Amino acid sequence: MEKRGYREVFIFIAGATPQVITETICALATEDPPLHPDEIYIITTTRGRKMVEDALLSRGILKELCDEYGLPGISIGDGSFIVPTSAAGVPLDDIRDSAENELMGDLITSFVREKAADPSVRLHCSIAGGRKTMSFYLGAAMQLFGRPWDRLYHVLVSPEFESSPQFFYKPRRNRMITIGDKRLNTGDADITLAKLPFIRLRDKLSLNGTGFSELVREGQREIDIAMVQPELRINLSARSVKIGQKTIRLAPMHLMIYTAYLRQKLSRCRYPERPYCYDCTDCFPSLLEMATKAALEEMAKDYFLICPSRVDDLLHRYREGLSLEVLRQAMSKIKKAMTEQLADETLASCYCITTSQREYAGSRHGVRVEKSKIRIG
Repeated sequence: MEKRGYREVFIFIAGATPQVITETICALATEDPPLHPDEIYIITTTRGRKMVEDALLSRGILKELCDEYGLPGISIGDGSFIVPTSAAGVPLDDIRDSAENELMGDLITSFVREKAADPSVRLHCSIAGGRKTMSFYLGAAMQLFGRPWDRLYHVLVSPEFESSPQFFYKPRRNRMITIGDKRLNTGDADITLAKLPFIRLRDKLSLNGTGFSELVREGQREIDIAMVQPELRINLSARSVKIGQKTIRLAPMHLMIYTAYLRQKLSRCRYPERPYCYDCTDCFPSLLEMATKAALEEMAKDYFLICPSRVDDLLHRYREGLSLEVLRQAMSKIKKAMTEQLADETLASCYCITTSQREYAGSRHGVRVEKSKIRIG
């Protein structure tokens, strides 16, 4: 791996097999060029922590590895262990039920997010140990927050040596060890560090949640919006409406009215703190609001960019504002144009002017597309 001045941070998932920690450290130390940790973090339970401390520290296996391979001092201390705690503040000794799984998922996600916030750090995450759900959470957290220079690994060991309490890394000098009723030569052991590719969604999604489940819901929503609702871009001077790669042709008057409804969506949002609109229609104006003289004067500002020579005619013709009938006809024709030119009724339903509340004259209309997808220029 190319050394580019990063602070190398190793993150492990550990349970009943602390061997995966030394096996991974050894495998990375024998890369070309070698890679050594500046910091080590072990996400585990109190039971897993005891097994790591007993094997790697009390038995001195980590020190043996460093001495044998001439590695720079690698220390594991209290701050190296990341253990989830219950609502009562008690550290978990195991992961037994869905609530404890959720606690572990939230902890792993928040920890990776925190470490990935530092651009001077490169993460090296191993999913080889711990329960399968823990490995899943670590891989998923890397998908959400990993950067291009971060890495995800799984260490693979020859089956006869795997999880053996006598085998923690491949020594430089071959040794004979006893595993069950067999005598094995460590020279026959193969350790493979699999570098796992993963989809990096960081900077592709806007994620504000804290817990893992909330982040997944947000991420899915962002992806769904991106797939179902392409960007809507209005260029008034060019008289163009683009939905994704499709250009929609609207008459100047209809373009003005359509843009007015989009501006209502952007300016009247009652919940600006919400990142998504979902099915909220509280920003939809009534027909009576859109039929006033003041509303037309606002629309005329856009019409000046669309047809500058015809603004005076517009204001003269509709001196008291657009009539309800003009607005209804415009919405009908906009819907027809959208449906025909998009050739997709589901997509068109997001971009047409639709009704949220039916009441003569007081009916409320608007565009259901997410406000984050609207661009007007």
